[in-house]
Amino acid sequence: MKTVLITGASTGIGAAAARHMAAKGWRVFAGVRKAADGDALKDGATGDLRPIILDVARPEQIASAVQTVSESLAGEKLAGLVNNAGIAKMGPLAIQPMEDFKAHFDVNVFGLLAVTQAFVPLLGATTERSGAPGRIVNITSVGGRLSAPFLGAYTATKHAVESITDSLRRELVIYGIDAIAIGPGSVRTPIWDKAEAANTEGPYEKSDWAESLKQFEQVMLSGGRTGFTPEQIAGYIDTALTADKPKARYAPVPDKLTNWTIPTRLPKRWLDKIFWSRFGLKKS
Repeated sequence: MKTVLITGASTGIGAAAARHMAAKGWRVFAGVRKAADGDALKDGATGDLRPIILDVARPEQIASAVQTVSESLAGEKLAGLVNNAGIAKMGPLAIQPMEDFKAHFDVNVFGLLAVTQAFVPLLGATTERSGAPGRIVNITSVGGRLSAPFLGAYTATKHAVESITDSLRRELVIYGIDAIAIGPGSVRTPIWDKAEAANTEGPYEKSDWAESLKQFEQVMLSGGRTGFTPEQIAGYIDTALTADKPKARYAPVPDKLTNWTIPTRLPKRWLDKIFWSRFGLKKS
């Protein structure tokens, strides 16, 4: 039985991936922040699904997770680490509180790297364990390549994770450990309901970007409710973990031609104009 650790498994992509891989016969350690989330995750799931308390921004919980997983492996290598935990808050970079900006990096970047460093020995960076080397799968975003207005903190972290993934893949080859990025577009998760509730009277409602932010929120909410399902992204995670020759990066994006292929090939100044027009951003 192969073993995988998935962070951020309380809801959304992480929860879907945990249930999917457990149903496929994997032993799954699913990182959640509350025991109640773990109970909800197991409800109706099949296979060997084991929720563990894991806040990626808390070193003591990372260390505890390493010990728990290591004991379960009993001398074998960890087959997979899926770094999915992350946060996102909207706001114009010019006035977004620094604590909010830093919080994105604490979870999305520093937490991801801390977990990765802690689990690299289990994945294969040691001669003491048996079995094939494992794989690291980092969940980035379309925002890891395309920076939208009002998500600067989030997209900055996802750009960082794209870079980290490439560097890890090029460094860890000496152990046979692969590193793969999955950058989804819009995905139907509870984050969109939370976003709508949180931004009804947000902290920027009297700023110079208030009207543009409202337009942006509606586009994000609409896209999030009509995007891919978390289960579809779980399928890509499965492929990244099991394919004989996985891609270095997967881009599951709805309406891929208009939302990914064309924007990633346009000159930046052209893309600027598209964003400005779409969200009513004009020079005063």
